[in-house]
Amino acid sequence: MLDALEKMTVTQQGQFKDTANKLLACTFLSRDKKDNKEAYYFLMSYKEVFDEFFQILGYEITLDMPTGSVMLSGASATNTLKLRRDETLVLLILRLLYHEKMKDTSLNENIVCAVSDIHEKYDYLEIKKKLNKTDLVSSLRLLRRYNLIEITGDVTTSSCKLVILPTILMAIKTEDVTEVFNTINKINASEEAK
Repeated sequence: MLDALEKMTVTQQGQFKDTANKLLACTFLSRDKKDNKEAYYFLMSYKEVFDEFFQILGYEITLDMPTGSVMLSGASATNTLKLRRDETLVLLILRLLYHEKMKDTSLNENIVCAVSDIHEKYDYLEIKKKLNKTDLVSSLRLLRRYNLIEITGDVTTSSCKLVILPTILMAIKTEDVTEVFNTINKINASEEAK
């Protein structure tokens, strides 16, 4: 690994450092997100070097070329983000919306929804505790920080458009959408039991 790093130009070493730090900060990279594109392709070019580097730290890189997604995962739970209830529900709802809208688009198209779609799905699922605007905005900003969505417009309005990035498939690893529904129902049931 050190040999490969030493063979890189100063610019490439800087790109390596920036890409590694971006992965550590965001966990996910999406080829479809403008500020991720360069890091994504650089990581693809030097995947073996990144693999060796992160293996030393106890991390593993998963690259899904068809969707253009990268995920950094670790064996240790100490660096795992614990989502609050509302953040978890918003993430699960976005995963459902991704699945539904994927049927109507090709693999090369972005999956776009509006904030109002989240509210509609929330109501459809009959979740007892309503999602307030502050918690929704906070949740969406958190998911944007981790490269799971892109926000286009004013996130405080219901007409704001969200691009659901394919990295969401790595964040919620399930092929069966009924598992997502079941998870939402468990969260809702535990809320009712309180």
